[in-house]
Amino acid sequence: MAAPVLSYEKLGLIQGSGWLFRELDIHIGARDRLALIGRNGAGKTTLLKLIAGQVDADEGRRTIQPGTRVVMLEQEPRMAGCVTLMDYVLSGDDAPARHEAEAIADQLGIDLTREAATASGGERRRAAIARALAMDPDVLLLDEPTNHLDIHAIEWLEEWLTRYRGAFVVISHDRTFLTRLTRQTLWLDRGAMRRAEVGFGGFEAWTDQVYAEEQRAAEKLDARLKLEEHWLQRGVTGRRRRNQGRLTKLLEMRAERAAMTGPQGAANLTTAADDSKTKVVIDAKGASKAYGDRTIIRDLTLRITRKDRIGIVGKNGAGKSTLLKLLTGEIEPDSGTVTQARTIDPVIIDQQRSRMQPDKTVREVVADGGEWVDVLGVRKHIHGYLKEFLFAPEMVEAKVGTLSGGERSRLLLAREFARPSNLMVLDEPTNDLDLETLDLLQEVIADYDGTVLIVSHDRDFLDRTVTMTIGLDGSGTVDMVVGGYADWEAKRKVRTEAKKVTAKAAPVAETPKARTKLSYKDQRDYDLLPKRIEELDASIARDEAALADPDLYAKNPKKFDTLMAAIAKARDEKDAAELRWLELAEMAEGLG
Repeated sequence: MAAPVLSYEKLGLIQGSGWLFRELDIHIGARDRLALIGRNGAGKTTLLKLIAGQVDADEGRRTIQPGTRVVMLEQEPRMAGCVTLMDYVLSGDDAPARHEAEAIADQLGIDLTREAATASGGERRRAAIARALAMDPDVLLLDEPTNHLDIHAIEWLEEWLTRYRGAFVVISHDRTFLTRLTRQTLWLDRGAMRRAEVGFGGFEAWTDQVYAEEQRAAEKLDARLKLEEHWLQRGVTGRRRRNQGRLTKLLEMRAERAAMTGPQGAANLTTAADDSKTKVVIDAKGASKAYGDRTIIRDLTLRITRKDRIGIVGKNGAGKSTLLKLLTGEIEPDSGTVTQARTIDPVIIDQQRSRMQPDKTVREVVADGGEWVDVLGVRKHIHGYLKEFLFAPEMVEAKVGTLSGGERSRLLLAREFARPSNLMVLDEPTNDLDLETLDLLQEVIADYDGTVLIVSHDRDFLDRTVTMTIGLDGSGTVDMVVGGYADWEAKRKVRTEAKKVTAKAAPVAETPKARTKLSYKDQRDYDLLPKRIEELDASIARDEAALADPDLYAKNPKKFDTLMAAIAKARDEKDAAELRWLELAEMAEGLG
């Protein structure tokens, strides 16, 4: 095995009155792709800064190969004293070459001449990425790189990192991003570090196996009380199992939604509006909205009913906020109509978490300083209610200003979900949330009795929560598809491929005889692919069932890795098969 390019041995750091972590051993190889996982407050960001050499450890030895360049992309770029984003990118003794930074910025779609003081969170994040990547690092440390990025920018970053020849360590709540890119996992848990030679795709199976071993050890030692300290971790594994049931429920809701939706995703309900099971909350008919010469929304026709979960996706500036404002009645359409139910009672949770006052305590925010919280008509003690949102009892008296970004987000969710409402609007709700909190948020959304509108760039989160996805491209076109982001992406790919085929069709002198049927190869694929997709589904299910064995990783890690690789390969083949069949289905429809 090659020597690591960077390592820490017996790493320890004191924070406050005690050790944040101790006795950590970390080794980073030249081509490692490491996911750094841990709940909010575990010290992930601090650990990255230690690896980068920005913070001094209280104990431990850092070793780095001579000439190794380590670059860290921080969550909040420090731009004090910089007039423009370019000033920030080119600041410091280790600044990248200007032409390299400009080339990456151009691909990311960021104007570096913009004033730093007025730049949005997404623009500041893009500038920070351009600086980090242009510095040509050997080891790249990424702290929540997808925050404030749209899906287009995230996919660009994924491609860049796929081609990247160095090592990286990434903290992220974006499951899709982690699953696609990582090959090893560092798990920071209760002050200790564990490493597995599997990417994030195998993380949940691995952690379930670890918890199962801890459970058995505690039982053997007759020390169940010690395990009570770990209520959070036990709650997480239980929540994952419950979410499997909720996923089944979500698929059933999508099937119901598909039955109510007109052909080609027109999203017109065919059921009567006064049917109690499909009570209309928002009804848009031919709605359009423009600013100046630019049409943002064109001819939108959509009925949103009670318990719908609508996801909204698109590039920054494509019109997601405009669509939200139209649907909730904050602005009026230029033409057409958008009608809201008279009984609508919305709760809006925005990106800035703007309603959180830093000088108030957690108790004051959630219970107005009292002991009890009224949660949708049910009275709960504040300790018990906050425990559902992963707060330990001692956090009740903490000031909001002392909480981490993820903790503030959880606190806001706890307060807003307790309020009586029938419409929840979530604007980028996954920013600053760790994976455990994302599991919790999915659970709360699934159990919510009203309608949910979600603007998000988190593809996995949308796949797990929404019944319909609405995509905007900035030209006024509104694409709607029943299902999550993956379903919307599949439709977009079919359309893109169809356009490519049309564009390649060269004009000819004579009009060829029109095709009336598929070619032999196309027809054969059209007939056989559904069976192949079923076989792949069965193979994936079989291998996932084998992975569910909590003892597998300990007994046979090689088989664990083989199963993970087989599942990834089968999913890729299934995606390609589904895309090919959809293309052929459109061709057959056009010919017939």
